[in-house]
Amino acid sequence: MTDVDALRALMEADRWIERVAAQRRHLPEAEELARVEVELRSLAGALRAAQDSSAPVRERLASTHAESTRLAERATDLERKLANSGVAAPTLAALQHELDHVRELQSSVEDHEIELLLEVEPLDESIRAIRSQASPLASRRSDLQAQVAALGASLDDELASLRAARELRAEAVPDALRARYDAALARAGVSGAAQVVGGRCDGCRLALAPLDLDRVKGLAAGEIGACPECGRLLLL
Repeated sequence: MTDVDALRALMEADRWIERVAAQRRHLPEAEELARVEVELRSLAGALRAAQDSSAPVRERLASTHAESTRLAERATDLERKLANSGVAAPTLAALQHELDHVRELQSSVEDHEIELLLEVEPLDESIRAIRSQASPLASRRSDLQAQVAALGASLDDELASLRAARELRAEAVPDALRARYDAALARAGVSGAAQVVGGRCDGCRLALAPLDLDRVKGLAAGEIGACPECGRLLLL
């Protein structure tokens, strides 16, 4: 294998590593997962707001219901006492007066309880709707998390294998040439070499000036020039 062939093999190894790394960074499943999580966070905020609106109404409803129950029990107790034939007339009158008052209060409290029920119903419906919307999203998030983890692990294994193979290819490149390659790689990224295709450096995609192209083509066998734009070593 010539030095140029070894350099080309190293360039291809680095380019392949970058392709797989880009795939690892931009998994469609990960991008969907991010969108799902944004939507779930939005729904969580809406749910908290709905629950915050519902909580005081529910507290008032519970308190009103407790008062309605207390008055109903008191009315029942008064009715039982009134039914007792042994109660003196003045006492019966007092009991009847209290019963009438309790029933009046009970009617007012029950009306208020109905009002609160009507107020809390749409709030509860809103909470149910939000939870109904969030449920399939939460399920989808779990599926996506599992998929991203599995795909990520698979690609990480592939990258580890590719990097190990890359080191073997790098060892085949002479030290001086590899030093030039590594310096170009550090500046340009992805790979430290590029091919000349159609008069262009396929690393930076820029056309080479005619004089630069002639200079590269005129180099002696084994000599390797560099792209004047990106600094990558140029392979014909």
